[in-house]
Amino acid sequence: MGVTRLEINLNALKHNYAYLRSKLAKDVKMMGVVKAFGYGSDACEVALFLEELGIDYFAVAYAHEGEALRKAGIQIPILVLHPQPDNFKVVIENCLEPSLYSARVFREFSAFAKAHKQKHYPVHLKFNTGLNRLGFWENDTDWILERLKETDAIKITSIFSHLAASEDLEEKTFTQHQIASFTKTANTLLQALDDTPFLHQSNTSAIINYPEAQFDMVRTGIGLYGYGNTPKEDQNLRPVACLKSVISQIHMIEPNETVGYNRAYTATHYEKTATIPIGHADGISRAYGNGKGYVTIQGEKAPIIGNVCMDMLMVNITGIDCKEGDDVTIFGEEVSAVDVSARIHSISYELLTAVSQRIKRVVLR
Repeated sequence: MGVTRLEINLNALKHNYAYLRSKLAKDVKMMGVVKAFGYGSDACEVALFLEELGIDYFAVAYAHEGEALRKAGIQIPILVLHPQPDNFKVVIENCLEPSLYSARVFREFSAFAKAHKQKHYPVHLKFNTGLNRLGFWENDTDWILERLKETDAIKITSIFSHLAASEDLEEKTFTQHQIASFTKTANTLLQALDDTPFLHQSNTSAIINYPEAQFDMVRTGIGLYGYGNTPKEDQNLRPVACLKSVISQIHMIEPNETVGYNRAYTATHYEKTATIPIGHADGISRAYGNGKGYVTIQGEKAPIIGNVCMDMLMVNITGIDCKEGDDVTIFGEEVSAVDVSARIHSISYELLTAVSQRIKRVVLR
């Protein structure tokens, strides 16, 4: 196509959705996590397609992400995982469902809902079972039940928690402790509530490794986008996003000539280099420079040389049969984001979500 672009393959998304669904018991619902622009892809396009496929719920991190989904036409429920009091108006105006994770947020949202004449507004209770990031503690249940008696402005739709290391089977004991802790806390609340909120704790890796913890719903993020957190599971999934660019210019470099800022690379012999119009402003970290990272051209690896620039990077194409205008792949089906990110001791999540919004998104159906 001659431009830097992120190709979003909806056929791959459909495959991943079906694979993850196949792991679930018949009546278990699925929540698709589409925060961070759909893990760096296009949250609205991904969500609209998943809604067509029959997904039950969506989750976003912040209220404005949910607002964008509503403006795109999403109809199904949307959980806001980390709502802020300043955005409660956005939550209610867009029929978003907030996670209440602390006494402060519980009090403030209850008061806000009451002030805006809401009745039985759907909210979700988040419990901390060991991740120690957000959530009520197990011994907060009495306080919550007392507060619920004081208001009819809100209604508990679900009770949930988050696993810390479900992908690491060496942490199986810790994960099982988290599951047991959540089960105990949830049962305490279920016995005291008139309604029956649904329960969810599993993320992508737990769907695969802990089928006993599916409860009423599972949440999947990275799995939908094609990564299963293990080499084995990666083989069962297909990357949805493929980051591509193009060769802008080719240079012939003589021995001892340098390339890029601070003369970080010095040619040892006659070499051929290519300049690619993508840089650290696009999400390709400077850490990939100086031979740490690579791109693929005509199916061959071309190491990144010198420092990654803001808008460009240079690669060594000596011995690769290519020309200006040829396509370049940074990551995708032929080059896993897992492998690329591992070269700088990072993870696929970071590489995927770092892709700049200035890069053109191309949706492939």
